[in-house]
Amino acid sequence: MNSMNTNYSIRDEIRDFWSERAATFDQSVGHEIFSEGERKGWQRLIRKHLGEGQGRAALDLACGTAVISHLMNDVGFKVTGLDWSDAMLAQARAKANKRGTDIRFVSGDAENTMEPRDSYDVITNRHLVWTLVDPASAFKEWFAVLKPGGKVLILDGNMGRETWVKGLQKLWTKISGKPAASHMSPEMMARHQKIRSRVHFSHEMPAEAVVDLLRKAGFVDIVVDRKLGDIHWAQARKMPFLRGLERMVQERFAICARKPG
Repeated sequence: MNSMNTNYSIRDEIRDFWSERAATFDQSVGHEIFSEGERKGWQRLIRKHLGEGQGRAALDLACGTAVISHLMNDVGFKVTGLDWSDAMLAQARAKANKRGTDIRFVSGDAENTMEPRDSYDVITNRHLVWTLVDPASAFKEWFAVLKPGGKVLILDGNMGRETWVKGLQKLWTKISGKPAASHMSPEMMARHQKIRSRVHFSHEMPAEAVVDLLRKAGFVDIVVDRKLGDIHWAQARKMPFLRGLERMVQERFAICARKPG
């Protein structure tokens, strides 16, 4: 990371951070899927809001190692996965090759995709919106890329919100002298917090704030779905106790919105 370069922006820092995470990304619960129960939960959620794919064109933004891309492929979408980290795309392509899927992968910025206008039936993303420097512009870009009548499905959460479990974790750390279990090293955690302090949603990201920006970008029929308990329970069962408990009480949600037409 060349932080001495004055042209090195927050977007560069975000890209480099996730590139360094790529090699071990799929080892973490909540990133890759580790149970059939979780897989079925995600597929249920996708079908609930987007229906069966039936060969429709889907763009999975910030696809990472292609976890959501594969779920979309499983329910019949023709998927393009876009990410600006070459390291993540390398992992995604290797996974797709191993699984024998025909997912197309392209390098690009989720805030400025460079994809053709009015070309996708569906856009998906998971844990992307909190990293956006300018979500208002990003949502306008997604609106333009969707076909009339197309939908965006955002899978995210208000992870900046303090919960009673976070307080319990801090108390345990103070008493025991042991840090809470984490899939990131202290150095990576510090970088993560530094990035978070500089993006648009630097603190909390309530669903209502995301909905407001989607509406201003032109989206209609916006639905906030908080019924993700089956997914979170499946994930929590694979986590250390306090991390699993935190997963169950976090404010996570899916937001689906439609482009008129």
